[in-house]
Amino acid sequence: MFEFQTIKENVENVLLKEKGSKFIGFAYPVNSEADAKEKLNHLYEQHPKATHHCYAFRIGINGENYRANDDGEPSGSAALPIYNQLLVHQITNVLVVVIRYYGGTKLGVGGLVKTYKESAKLTLEQAEIITKELESEIEIRFRFSQQNQIFTILNRYDSKILDFDAHEICIIRANVKMAKKESISNELSEMLLEFKFS
Repeated sequence: MFEFQTIKENVENVLLKEKGSKFIGFAYPVNSEADAKEKLNHLYEQHPKATHHCYAFRIGINGENYRANDDGEPSGSAALPIYNQLLVHQITNVLVVVIRYYGGTKLGVGGLVKTYKESAKLTLEQAEIITKELESEIEIRFRFSQQNQIFTILNRYDSKILDFDAHEICIIRANVKMAKKESISNELSEMLLEFKFS
């Protein structure tokens, strides 16, 4: 419930040729729709002469935010086979783009479905799939004299310190794994500390 599978890093320029057409696959880890759009714009700039930029992405722990675009190919012949590969690999927070340079021979809807599926599959097979844990940011206020206790608690829960402002009243910001949120909240409450999750 508190983790999801995604890809570790970008995969680019995975080439597949079919009847003179070139299909080039790309896969990117993304955290938002804006992130996906930025990657797409970058590919439009890199491949302005390509015939089609077909893509699909899934975002969210259950892939609840998703989009698929055939970019001028017959409806359902490109984006859906790409999207289905995201489902087959059980990954989210991923954008897959297949760029096509038309080679003069029509493939027909069946041929397109097969080729776009194969291109997305080959691209994702080159990606390293990793499991990521959901995190939440916490801000804690405490007296300077309590800092050792606070750091001990944060370390015990594998928290990542983002920012530490050391004054008489200190403020620390850290990322805490969602699975451990309740436990760390209980411990901090017992110390009567002021804290909030964002």
